[in-house]
Amino acid sequence: QSLMLAKAKEEWDQEIVEKQAEKERYLSERVTPLHTSGLSLSQLQDLCRELHEKVEIVDEERYDIEAKCNHNTREIKDLKIKVLDLRGKFKRPPLRRVRVSADAMLRALLGSKHKVSMDLRANLKSVKKEDTEKERPVEVGDWRKNVEAMSGMEGRKKMFDAAKSPTGQ
Repeated sequence: QSLMLAKAKEEWDQEIVEKQAEKERYLSERVTPLHTSGLSLSQLQDLCRELHEKVEIVDEERYDIEAKCNHNTREIKDLKIKVLDLRGKFKRPPLRRVRVSADAMLRALLGSKHKVSMDLRANLKSVKKEDTEKERPVEVGDWRKNVEAMSGMEGRKKMFDAAKSPTGQ
C-alpha cells in the first residue's frame, strides 16, 4: 500500500511539472515579450493603445462566453423542469394496514406446499382477570394519617424496617 501511495505521489508530482511546462510553452507562443527600452513617448503611447485594444477584445470574448454559459445553464434548468412536468405528478395512495394471519402469510409465501397450520395463540396459558384483582386487597384510608405517621425519624425507621423485613425472613 505504501508503495502504491509513493508511486501515485510521484506520478502526481510529474503531472504537475508537465502542466507547468505546457503552460509556459503556451504562454511563450501566445504572448510576445515587450521591448519598451529605447522607445520614444509617442511609440510607448501607441503600444499602450494597442495593448488596451487587445485587452478590450479579450474582455468582450470573456463576457460573451460567460453570457453563453449562463444562458445554457438556464436552459438546462428549464429543460429539467419540463421533464419533471412531463412525467406527471404521481401521487402515492395511502397504504392501508392489512391484518394477515400466520397461516395466510405462509400460504401466500409458500403456495400449496404449506400444510401445517400455525395457531400460535392455542398454546398460550389463559389468565383470568378477576383472579389477579382478588389477590391483592386494596386498602383505602385517609392519606393524611399515613403522611403524619411517616414524618420524622420514626416514620423513616418504619420505612427502613418495612423494606428490611421481607428479605430477612
